[in-house]
Amino acid sequence: MADEVVLLDFWPSPFGIRLRIALAEKGIVYEYKDEDLWNKSPLLLQMNPVHKKIRVLIHNGKPVSESLIALQYIDEVWNHKAPLLPSDSYLRAQARFWADFVDKKMYEIGRKLWATKGEEQDAAKKEFLDCIGVLERELGDKPFFGGNTLGFVDVTLIPYYSWFLVYEKFGNFSVEAEHPEFIAWVKRCMEKESVSKSLPEQEKVYDYAMLIRKKLGIA
Repeated sequence: MADEVVLLDFWPSPFGIRLRIALAEKGIVYEYKDEDLWNKSPLLLQMNPVHKKIRVLIHNGKPVSESLIALQYIDEVWNHKAPLLPSDSYLRAQARFWADFVDKKMYEIGRKLWATKGEEQDAAKKEFLDCIGVLERELGDKPFFGGNTLGFVDVTLIPYYSWFLVYEKFGNFSVEAEHPEFIAWVKRCMEKESVSKSLPEQEKVYDYAMLIRKKLGIA
């Protein structure tokens, strides 16, 4: 019997994009359902009754919530192709550490860049570039965080690139000018079809951010 896979998501979400990349890397056919975050579907509320949030991966009727958990689930269930986590226990722990670092830093800092003004925004700009610097140093001379191939940390991090135009316009900076090696890594990731076809266009994400700013009364 073929696996039935459904992804409940919202198109600009970096957390959902990572699952789309992983499923593409594994060659898994799935049904994509884009959620209205202001009018959540009965299916979403049923599948994630605790948090009532996207992203939810539904595999043969069973839900897996929270993107990093779902990402690990995808890697474990379909482990015959394109493994994301290394086989070595220590390296697996390190990959989980850096994925957790990304989750704890990137989203909140990025949101401050486009949803605040003045000193708070200036502080967010410095924190964001510092964070990119830390990641760039961890990458070092490796083509990918996973070594020679796209891995768990790469898949966790690269979705944020779709938001870089938003960050740079509102923060008035260029990631490439400040951290060219990081953008070189981005370009390597974008050469992979699983990545390039999963990330929404930056201009579309920028338009969405502008819409949200207006809703929040920031613009």
